[in-house]
Amino acid sequence: MAIEHGGFKRKSKIANEIPTSSMADIAFLLLIFFMITTVFRKEQQRPVEFPDAEAMQTVDERRSNIMNIWVEPDGQVFINDQLTPPGQVTPIARQAYIDTDRRLVVSIRGDRDVPYNVINQITEELRDAGALRVNFYTDLEQRVTRARR
Repeated sequence: MAIEHGGFKRKSKIANEIPTSSMADIAFLLLIFFMITTVFRKEQQRPVEFPDAEAMQTVDERRSNIMNIWVEPDGQVFINDQLTPPGQVTPIARQAYIDTDRRLVVSIRGDRDVPYNVINQITEELRDAGALRVNFYTDLEQRVTRARR
């Protein structure tokens, strides 16, 4: 009769699990390594140049479906040549949106010196009214219109 394994008995069996007792230490060391080697860039102030429009897209809607909004540098808002308080854009645009059978296109024409918060307020009021087709009248459109005359 032959002796199994040379007469020696195995003291332990092979475990089916991966030892996880040192995983926390390894993760902590990796975290420290990445924290030390990471370089954060500081924000740099850059001058913002607002470009003029380089391309133009024509609107294929009837004039009755277009609402023109003019914004003066002092914040006055004119809707189709009528002075309108800034908070009254939503009801006027909503009614025009309903009257045009949801085909309303809004054209915002603002002076270059109009503060951004005024334009932002108008676009938010238009969004609340459901008028989502908005065009911004730019310097390029004025040049093309002059060239056509």
